[in-house]
Amino acid sequence: MTGDHQTLALLLFSGFVAVTLGITTWASCRRHGSAEEFYAGGRLFSPMENGFAIAGDYMSAASFLGISGLIALYGYDGLLYGVGFLVAWLVVLFLVAELVRNCGKFTLADVVAARMNERPVRIAAGASSVTVSVLYLVAQMVGAGSLVALLLGRTGGAAQAWTVIGVGALMVIYVSLGGMRATTWIQIVKAVLLLSGTVVLTVLVLLRFHGDVDRLLLTAAERSGHGRAFLAPGLKYGGDWNARLDFISLGLALVLGTAGLPHILSRFYTVPTARAARRSVVWSIGLIGSFYLMTIVLGFGAAAAVGPQTVRGSNAAGNTAVPLLALDLGGGEGSTGGTVLFAVVAAVAFATILAVVAGITLASSASVAHDLYASLRRRRGKPRSEVAVARCAAVGIGVVAIGLGLLARDLNVAFLVGLAFAVAASANLPVLLYSLFWRGFTTRGAVWAVYGGLLPAIGLVLLSPVVSGSPESLFPGVDFQYFPLENPGIVSIPLGFLAGWLGTVTSDEVPDEAKYAETEVRSLTGAGAV
Repeated sequence: MTGDHQTLALLLFSGFVAVTLGITTWASCRRHGSAEEFYAGGRLFSPMENGFAIAGDYMSAASFLGISGLIALYGYDGLLYGVGFLVAWLVVLFLVAELVRNCGKFTLADVVAARMNERPVRIAAGASSVTVSVLYLVAQMVGAGSLVALLLGRTGGAAQAWTVIGVGALMVIYVSLGGMRATTWIQIVKAVLLLSGTVVLTVLVLLRFHGDVDRLLLTAAERSGHGRAFLAPGLKYGGDWNARLDFISLGLALVLGTAGLPHILSRFYTVPTARAARRSVVWSIGLIGSFYLMTIVLGFGAAAAVGPQTVRGSNAAGNTAVPLLALDLGGGEGSTGGTVLFAVVAAVAFATILAVVAGITLASSASVAHDLYASLRRRRGKPRSEVAVARCAAVGIGVVAIGLGLLARDLNVAFLVGLAFAVAASANLPVLLYSLFWRGFTTRGAVWAVYGGLLPAIGLVLLSPVVSGSPESLFPGVDFQYFPLENPGIVSIPLGFLAGWLGTVTSDEVPDEAKYAETEVRSLTGAGAV
């Protein structure tokens, strides 16, 4: 990339960083010593504001960079990620949003612990939430490294490493100083920027092909080297039964995982009522749905205008397809239009990563402080102490995410997020649904549901082709691959539900009918909700 690309993109990105740091400073000057202010922004956001923030939280590097890259490389099979991410919101809207807002306070564990023995449930749910959050953070770190390597024209690991470290440092500053208020406004600004940039690129792609979508698709198929097979199912997931099962496993993880993501669940606590939470989801579905429709155009546009070979040559996982498309649409390398458009897209992608990592870090640090610390230290009613612990936890989580991000920098970000969704669907969703809808659910069932989904999901990933046994693995030089699928959801999700049922039916605990009745009334009516 030319010096003009680098300079302009870095200036735009620096401008966004300056704005977000200004928002953080503004938020830090307001009172946020209370847990409610730090974790939930005082519950003062409107449904529209929260809807934009949810969209900003959800439209991550996996969406903007990863999905478009997969479509550019694999055609039809790549857009299945976008379909799964979007359909998942129907589960959130109808089963989770309003009930979670009524039953909980700050975290997933609040919902489950309302009618259980609190300490073991909080420890299990907190550990699961932190695990899911770290996996999700790794994907954002990988996206940041890929983008800066392209921006600086360097393929070595040093540029990626320093970028990952810089992103990690910024996310710690956002969370520790600004809390939920600053994080929410950063996500709103990012959502507006991302949607605006995506609209511009989509219009330019359609103008390139004179509004003829058929011509766009046929050109993409022709340049792919696969012909019509590029537009049909099976290029990535249709080779053999393992590939087909992997697709089913991925679909289950994407559709069911959103309802168990800690940073998404925590957003429902930032609005004053359950009705506002439901309206927030409606806003977010409209924004997210529009965005995913446009990523389809961008993915096929990258295949048609840039070519899969060029995309793969820049980044083997396809993470740089959209920046390369922007460069081409603006007039190519060396042109003023290409320089400007590439710089804008790079800055928007950086903004996307920063906003998402801030939201995830806040949710995971809240789980550490509000669930793990409060349970292990047996301290209650000390919100200021909890907030201090949450700030320290943000630093520790940032360090872990940086280390793992450096290790996994050659994997596709959408694929990495798919793993996070699989763990969320395996460990968090079963305990959440059982707690809300099963009268006879017990403490043992809750703990077994979490660990019965979490441990198999992590274990199967470690034994999968993702970690060893193939040239694309994290450790290609060794082979301890015993599980053939890349995504564990098809096995670990049923195991989570089965473990919750088995733990309940083998427990001697008598379910508290009064607590269940109270939880049921509260979840459905909002009576007594915080």
